[in-house]
Amino acid sequence: MGTLMNFSYQSNIYNESTHKMKPTIREVEEYMASLSIPEEVKTKGLKYDSGKLNWSLMPFGALQEVVKVLEFGSKKYAPNNWQYVDNADERYWNAAMRHLIAYKTESTNDSETGLSHLAHAICCMLFLQHLNNENDNK
Repeated sequence: MGTLMNFSYQSNIYNESTHKMKPTIREVEEYMASLSIPEEVKTKGLKYDSGKLNWSLMPFGALQEVVKVLEFGSKKYAPNNWQYVDNADERYWNAAMRHLIAYKTESTNDSETGLSHLAHAICCMLFLQHLNNENDNK
């Protein structure tokens, strides 16, 4: 299917932001009619999203506890302070492991925050993933 970029702008409406003439509604309708869009697409709709991230797979309820850990950290230290920690790769790896081991051997919740050790570990792993992505983009 074509796009509106194939338009021959014949109207007298000037778009200051693009410095191009804007099509009229009639011109858009005529252009869309010229595309010969199948009738089933017009009535059922069409969306090309295969190969894109499927966010419906994310267990968002489980992330609430992770956000609570992030909020606690932002109050204790500062918002996004984790991004400035020296030797972050090693320190967040160690922190994640401490929380995972505490979860398996001590209790399900952290004694300081009262929040899940797993949520704390997930935060550490998210920090590591973010730092890894940043390093990959350099």
